[in-house]
Formats: sequence, C-alpha cells, structure tokens
Amino acid sequence: MQQAERSRFAVVEVGAVVAALSILLLITINRYGPHRDELYFVSAGQRLAWGYPDQPVFAPLLARIATELAPQNLLVLRLPSLIAMALLVVCAAEFARLLGGGRAAQLLTASTVAASVITVTLGHRLSTATFDTLAWSAVLLVVGHALQDDRPRLWLLAGLLAGLGLNNKTAVAVLLFAIFVGVLLVPGCRAQLRTAYPWLGGVIAMLLWLPNLIWQVRNGWPVLALGADIAEEFGGVTGRLALLGQALAMFSPLIAIVWIYGLIQLFREPAWAKLRPIGVAFLVATAVFVAAAGKGYYLAGAIVPLVAAGCTALAARWSVRRLATAGVVLAVSAAVAWPAFIPVLPVRTYAASFYPALDTDQLETIGWPEFAGTVQRTVESLAADQRGTAVVFTRNYGEAGALEWYGLGRPVFSGHNAFGDWGPPAENARPLIVIGLADAATSFTDCRTAAMIDNAADADNEERGRAIWVCSGPQGSWAEQWPRLVHLDA
Repeated sequence: MQQAERSRFAVVEVGAVVAALSILLLITINRYGPHRDELYFVSAGQRLAWGYPDQPVFAPLLARIATELAPQNLLVLRLPSLIAMALLVVCAAEFARLLGGGRAAQLLTASTVAASVITVTLGHRLSTATFDTLAWSAVLLVVGHALQDDRPRLWLLAGLLAGLGLNNKTAVAVLLFAIFVGVLLVPGCRAQLRTAYPWLGGVIAMLLWLPNLIWQVRNGWPVLALGADIAEEFGGVTGRLALLGQALAMFSPLIAIVWIYGLIQLFREPAWAKLRPIGVAFLVATAVFVAAAGKGYYLAGAIVPLVAAGCTALAARWSVRRLATAGVVLAVSAAVAWPAFIPVLPVRTYAASFYPALDTDQLETIGWPEFAGTVQRTVESLAADQRGTAVVFTRNYGEAGALEWYGLGRPVFSGHNAFGDWGPPAENARPLIVIGLADAATSFTDCRTAAMIDNAADADNEERGRAIWVCSGPQGSWAEQWPRLVHLDA
C-alpha cells in the first residue's frame, strides 16, 4: 500500500493512549526508590567516558544531565524513559498505519503496546533496555517505510537512528545484521541493496559508533568478557528456554498470541510482502540471542511491529465492538502483572505479596535510604581520627552508587564493572568499611562485623541480611589485591 492510500494517523486516539500511559508513569515515578542500575548510571555519569564495560555512554550521559539539572530527583532522572515509551507507542501506531490499518487498528495497537508489561516497566525507570527497545522499533519503522514506499533514501535516517542506538547498547548491531539478512532473503526487497543508500546508512551508523568502538579496543573489549559472563550465567538449555519464555511473557501471554499471529500474517498477507524483512529480522535476531544466551527483553523492540501486524489483521476481520472487547482484555491481561514491575502497591504490601516471585528486579528499588543510613552510622562510630581517612568498598555497583547518591561523604570503591576501572583506593586509605561480602577476611585484614543491612519494608532483596564490616586494610597492598576484587557481571 502506497503512502497516498493510507489512512491518516489517528492523532486523537493515539494521543489519548499516550496521555494515559504518561499519567500512570508520572503517578508511580517517585514511589519506592531508585533502582541499582540507575544509581550506577548516575555514578558513571559523574565519570563520563565514551564507553564502560557494560554499556556505551548514552544512559550515563542522560543521568549526568539529570543530575546537573536536579540532583537526587527521580522525576528528572526518569523523565527521558517516560518520553521514550510514549514515542514507542507512537511508533507502534505508525506501524499499524504502514500496514494499512485505520483508526481502529492504530488504537488497538497503541493501547496494547502501552498497556504491555515491558512498556510500563521500561517507562518507569532509566535503563539501557528502554532506549534499546525504542531504537529497534524506530529503525524497523523507518526501514519498513523505505521498503514499502520504495524510498531508499530513508536508509540514511535508519543509519542515524541505529548509530544513536549503538551508543546506548551494542545489541543494535544484531538488529542491523538481522535486517540485512531479511532484505537479502526477500526477493521483492533485494533490489534496495543494489542502491547506495543502505550502505551509506550503515556507514553513518558505524561513524557514530566509532568512538565507543575505539574505547572498547583500547580497554581490551570488556563488552565481550561481560557477554561471556552473561552467556555462562544464562546459557544452557534452561537459560535459552527462559529467553523464549520471557519473550512470550514480557508483553503478556495473551498479547504474545497477537504478535505471533501478526508474525504469521506478515508472511501470508500479499499486501505486506515488502515488509516481510521485518519478520525475518525478528527470527534472525531471536536465533542470534538464543545462540548467544541473551535475554528475552532484547527482542522487545522487534516484537512491537509484530503486535501492530496482529492488531491490524484483527481489525480487518473483526467488528468495532469485538475489537473494543479485545483491547480491554489485552490491556487487563498485562495490567494484572504491573505490581510485579512498577510500584502501584504500597511498598509493604508489595514486599509481602507473591509479586516478587514473578520478578525480583523491583525489590532492588527498596531500602536504599536505610542502607545508606546504616553505612553513615558505621562511619560515625569510628574513632575521630579515622573518620576523615576511612574509605568504603562495596560488593556491587548498586551499593556503591547508592552511597554516592545519598552523599556518604567518604570515597566509595567497588570492583564491580566500571567501578573496577575507577579504583583502587590510595595505598594509605585506612580503615575500610566493607559492604556485602560473605566473609571480608578473605580479602581484608582485622575485620569485625559492625552492622547488618535491613529495610523497613522487610523486602527480601539482594542487600538484606548482608554484613557491614570494618577492616584495617587489604591483604597485602591495594595494587596486589585490586585485580582479585575486580569482576564483570550483569
């Protein structure tokens, strides 16, 4: 279907959905507390670089801007994520329009994507996955227009968007490979590869990605080491099946039926023949991530067009009344799981419910003020001549980031991911407050337990029940001990 034959974009309907999503995210934006990854991004943003072991610069840069505008303000920190998911809903509706969908199809698509568990989760907090999902969907949308409308110059815009996405998460490289395979395998689209524009788009993406690539080369490709750790942790048959399970559940199990139907129709519907590379790209990306033992949410941005295809196909067959019922059912199927991922319940109610068993990630937004206060009291318990020289060492970047976020007033170090590059402490740094290790005596000397970490909500998160130690120093010198304390893991 050519552009002139399409329905107009359903501005009012889609705008209403975007407004509803934005209100939900604004209501919950300040509840509970920052996530450990957000705390890490804020710390990384204070040490800006073209790359870090676990991501490029985009999320830390946003965190730095937010910190400069309003320190310790979750609304400002998370607002870019809210905007990103609002744009994702717009992209989804435009996919439906590209597929020939009218107002009903666009509204069903927008409401389904907006209500999805993955959308409200990624819109609630700052994360690389948020902007990765948007980047994938935006690139696929632009490529879809280039193919369907025979407008090869749009590949330049796709390259620009991909380059920005690569500065947020390197998984966009998988998307570009998958798109290339898709276009190559679909006869009606292959001719575009004989023009200069797809290749120029690739050059644009590569040039934008180049500073991060140079950083990776200079630092020994830590992204590969981290990827190997993730593959080891989430690999095997169980891990790969979990990837597929997460892909099926992350919008909602009922919505999964819609996007699987959309994938099938994308290959069956004659009018969508030029858009089949999008379906191929999803299959190729899935195969790559299964082989590499990735995570299911990596595929979220590739599923958005499939949701649009499913909703558009349903809109062509069903009455308005039936579509309205379907929209409500799909939204409710996702909304019942929201409390596991965003703070719609009081914190104590959530912590005591079954929801943490569905996903433990939200537990890591609870208890940071108490944690920082306990560490602060430990510092204050030191002798007066030690308080001004004490340093803190933490087990993970969330703990270190929390102490910087809440302003401990003492230098904080950790061996976890990028924090490993920001250490070690000075050789004369004494005494040490060591946080979270099962047995601090394996790496440090003269250790005593000073406190235990807990939280008022009784949330069983990663910090609760771990010890805070006071030690006299590292075993040997910091230069000797630091390489054994540094670790890369998700």
